[in-house]
Parts: sequence; structure tokens; C-alpha cells
Amino acid sequence: MAGLGIGLIGTGYMGKCHALAWNAVTSVFGDVERPRLVSLGEVNADLARKKADEFGFAQSTGDWREVVANPDVDVVSVTTPNQFHAEMAIAALEAGEHVWCEKPMATSFADAEHMLAAARASGKVTVMGYNYIQNPLVRHIAALIRSGAIGDVTHVRVEMDEDYMADPQEAFYWKSEVQSGYGALDDFAVHPLSLLSVLVGLPTEVMTDMAKPYADRPAREGGRRAVENHDIANVLMHMEGGVSGVLLANRSAWGRKGRIMVQVYGSEGSILYDQERMNEFQLYDRKGEPANHGFRTIMTSGSHPIYGKFIPAPGHGLGFNDLKIIECREMLSAISGQPAHVIDFERGLEIERAVHAMARSHFERRWMTVA
Repeated sequence: MAGLGIGLIGTGYMGKCHALAWNAVTSVFGDVERPRLVSLGEVNADLARKKADEFGFAQSTGDWREVVANPDVDVVSVTTPNQFHAEMAIAALEAGEHVWCEKPMATSFADAEHMLAAARASGKVTVMGYNYIQNPLVRHIAALIRSGAIGDVTHVRVEMDEDYMADPQEAFYWKSEVQSGYGALDDFAVHPLSLLSVLVGLPTEVMTDMAKPYADRPAREGGRRAVENHDIANVLMHMEGGVSGVLLANRSAWGRKGRIMVQVYGSEGSILYDQERMNEFQLYDRKGEPANHGFRTIMTSGSHPIYGKFIPAPGHGLGFNDLKIIECREMLSAISGQPAHVIDFERGLEIERAVHAMARSHFERRWMTVA
């Protein structure tokens, strides 16, 4: 694969993560040509030039459409606020470019469907930014579940908590606008849903309650502005095969930083994983003498594929940006026609379908079938 040309739209938190991944993927894996960082787009030309110099992009622009129209761009990273994903991703696909898009797909299900239709029509590779599924330990947990290590799965419980919206005096910004989505449910809970999709599958029926811990926030222009979406979501779930489930999401949880707790209970044991301690998980196996039963900690090591590409010794740990580098490598695999461990727009739409069913359940105050 000869040096794919990369375009990046957006340079905030996730824009920088994508830039770091494109810069590092060849150094880490050594089996792909170094991508060419062609064009970077931001909301104004000065910021774009500054970030292009920092990230290593050859060109910059204050108009994202110029990134998409650039004939030297083969892949576009879309890392902008949620409400812009659909327009940008569709434009890139229609221009004949592969798309790496941050989650969620879109703020409406219709827009997400349009994104999938554009992907199908283009024949190009699409990847959603669900990097938590790339953790070597998450892959190992999935393999354990498939092998029957904990027997038949009976119940799953997932929680995602952070505190970046916990301060009631934090100024109102776009994540509290209704145009950005439902709030914790689609801006946030899509990550644990991505993990469920690779571990046990997605829910078939849901019952949801959402909450606003703060009715309004200080407005930057003065006064206060009403919060338009929900920072908390609680979901009961029915999964395929009669498995029960619970999903809890709270982006106003003081003290929680990057917590995604996954608990999978089976007929022969249990698995516990917490993203805040992403280099270990706990396994309970009921086999053997009862006096010796108990959870044991399994730590990431070279025995778990891909970890060794970063670090030769166990116990040193991977980080969030390392997972983005793995995701980047998986996208390059997909582009070259190799098997790839990714959530594309096809699978991404199923996560969106679950999210929108959850939202309808809240507003209609009833169980909702995911369909």
C-alpha cells in the first residue's frame, strides 16, 4: 500500500488523536507504507495553519470542503462535533475517499442511514471511532466468552461515567445543545454499546429513563441557558438468547474520568473489566475446589496479540492513543482488502438503531423494540 494521502477535518481532542495515529502507525506496526499527511481543515485558516504545522500536514485550509476536494487525499478523518459528521462523511465518500469518522455516526437516524447509503454506493472503506474495542484485553475477553470459559452468558451490565459535565457552573457549550444529540446516550453510551457489540451482541428490546442533573448552565454571553439534552441515561435491556442487561451512563459523575465498567456473568463464571484500568481484567472460574474460588487478575502482556507491537514487557500498559493507532492499522487492513477488526458504517448503524430506540423509549415511557 503506497503512502495513502490523508485529510483531517477538525483538530480538537479527537483530531489530535487521529493525527497522532496517522503519524505513528508505520513506526508501531512496520508493515504499511507511511501515510502522506496531505491536508488539514479547521474553522479558520489561521488555526488550520497552526495545527497543520504541529501535526505535520503539508497543507491547511479554513474550509473543510477543500480537504474533501483535494485530489491527493485518499482517506478523510472526520473529527468534528457530532452534528457535522453526516455532511462531511457523505461528501468524502461521494468524492471517492475512504472515511474514518468519530462516533456517533450522526445526530439523527435518517442521517446515519444516508451515511450508510453513501458508503454502499461508493464501495469505500468506512470505520467508526470506537477505539475501545481495539484493546488487546477486550479482544481476549471476547475470545474467552466465545470459547465458553464462563459458560452461557446470563447477564451483562455496562456503565460509563465521566465528570466533564459534573460542575453545575461549567459554561454551556455545544454538547448540551439538542442539535448535538440526546446527550449521554449518543455522545457517550455508544462506547459501551460498541463493546457489547463485540462481546455479546446488541439489545433487542430496551426501556430507558434519561435525566438532567442541571436544568441550565451559565451562558458565555451572560445569564444562563437551558440545558437541551440529558447528561444521565439508565437503560434496561433484553439481549438475544434471553440474556438480560443494564446500561448506565452519566457524564456528570464527579471523580469518574474514563470509566467503562463491563460485567459479564455466565453459568460457569464472570468477567469484570474497567476502562480506567484498561490493562487488566478480572476472571472468576467456578471450577476447582470451592476453597480456592475467587477473582484473579489478568494483565496485558505479549501473550495478547498487538500489545507486543508497542511494548515487549508485560505490566507497562497501553493508553487511549495506542488504541487509536491500532484502529488506524485496522483501517489500513480494510483498505488493502485484509480482514479488519472494525465497526464500519454497517455495524455502526446497528448501534445507532439501538440508541434511537432507547431515546424513543424514554420519550414514550415504554419498552421499545430495537428495529
